[in-house]
Amino acid sequence: MKNILYALGMLALLNSCNNTAPAAENTADTAYKAPAPGAVPEKEMRHYKAVLSSYFDSMLLGRGFSGGILVAKNGTILYESYAGFADIARKTPITDTSSIHIASTSKTFMGVAILGLVQDSLLSLEDSIQKFFPALPYPGVTVKMLLNHRSGMPNYLYFMSEGKWDKSKQVTNADVLNALYTEKPNRSFSPGRRFSYSNTNFVLLALIMEKITGIPYPQYMKVKYFDPLRMEHTFVCTLNELDRMIPSFNYNGTIWDNDFLEGTYGDKNIYSTPRDLLKWDQALYTEQLLKKAFLDSAFTPYSNDRPSVHNYGLGFRMLNLKNGKKVIYHFGRWHGCNAVFARLMDEKATIIILGNKYNRNIYHTANKSYDLFGNYLQGGGNEDDENAPVESKPAPGKNAARKAAPKKEPARKAAPSKKPITKKAGTVKKADPKKKTK
Repeated sequence: MKNILYALGMLALLNSCNNTAPAAENTADTAYKAPAPGAVPEKEMRHYKAVLSSYFDSMLLGRGFSGGILVAKNGTILYESYAGFADIARKTPITDTSSIHIASTSKTFMGVAILGLVQDSLLSLEDSIQKFFPALPYPGVTVKMLLNHRSGMPNYLYFMSEGKWDKSKQVTNADVLNALYTEKPNRSFSPGRRFSYSNTNFVLLALIMEKITGIPYPQYMKVKYFDPLRMEHTFVCTLNELDRMIPSFNYNGTIWDNDFLEGTYGDKNIYSTPRDLLKWDQALYTEQLLKKAFLDSAFTPYSNDRPSVHNYGLGFRMLNLKNGKKVIYHFGRWHGCNAVFARLMDEKATIIILGNKYNRNIYHTANKSYDLFGNYLQGGGNEDDENAPVESKPAPGKNAARKAAPKKEPARKAAPSKKPITKKAGTVKKADPKKKTK
């Protein structure tokens, strides 16, 4: 009965949002108050402006980067820059309102959303997945195991690619579930035995959320989170909205074609901007989305089978360093999009990088940037796109091996060497229009 009343309430709310404006004024969370940015002393601000500008100019902006970069402390923007193109053919520049695929960084939203349902007593982390999917042939898996990747569930990116699926058709969450029922791909290991990153986990979580709320996941996230936080350029992309997608590109500037796996969400398919993700970061420092006990559970390491500074919580990755410092983060990659969302907890610093042109240096740059704020990795990045996102299928240049989605676009020529670079609050150098990028 509680679930039914909750669903009815959310549906009424959704209808209200669809018929009044602005939407953010008419959601369940109108009480949300964005925290005011913290003060950064003038001397410290000048220091970070100079250091960050020099660092990102040399590490990314001068190396063919396309996307947006934002670095903040206490919610105050220290550095912000945008470069490259949202559309190479039309030479449409990327700006602070360009929504880019954040790939597996989407999992942070799922983690908070599921814990929100637990907080509201609509779900238990110890619930078996058979409660929602009777006779699913994977006993022993709980909601918590889906969230912390200890379920042993096979990864749909592989079994849908290698199975009987017609690659001319787009895969949806329901199709993934049906394949688990009918094809029964082997699990990787017994539930709870160890950590293994599987996107199937978060596809199932999205389906569970839809069963509980009675609302499609994309709409639920808009009403419950994006609108209240005024994340105006953030959305879950569905198959009906592929025209909203900013395309991604190979490292050489040719377009990275869509394939048959564009229709799944929960594990990916959130599009956002650096400024919107800063709003998300700041909300996580309050107890307005989740009470402290639930936030702490999201940031707790659950895979301690072997000693490592790397670990995974409930939708969040983390570095638990020997000197006591902690980084809460999630990287992501889908096709040519690379995403970084990192939170340095001691300094309350936030590093956000979203790229739409394949560039594995984004991850290395992010890791090394931690040391600009404190004693983190001592300048040596120890994580890249091979073990951070663990989600994208082919490496650059190999995506043509699979059948593309029905509306596959032909490859386009690389962009001209000159790219627009737009810097915002916090930068000290103006863009040099004559400066060429590699």
